[in-house]
Amino acid sequence: MGFEFAAAVIGFVLVGYWIDRHYGCRPKGVLIGAALGILGGGYNLIRTALKASRQMNRDEKEDGGDRDE
Repeated sequence: MGFEFAAAVIGFVLVGYWIDRHYGCRPKGVLIGAALGILGGGYNLIRTALKASRQMNRDEKEDGGDRDE
């Protein structure tokens, strides 16, 4: 999950860097790209964590919820 988050941030920063070089609007493209990468990566991270949590709850219900420790 951490790799996906980092990849999203790095990918959007690189796109922002390209926009800055192409249109000459430094540093707006990199800043906007970083913000979009953090938002998109965070969204994906939370979505994956919630999915894993739901799966764990579903597995516990199937086991009957009794765990001897």
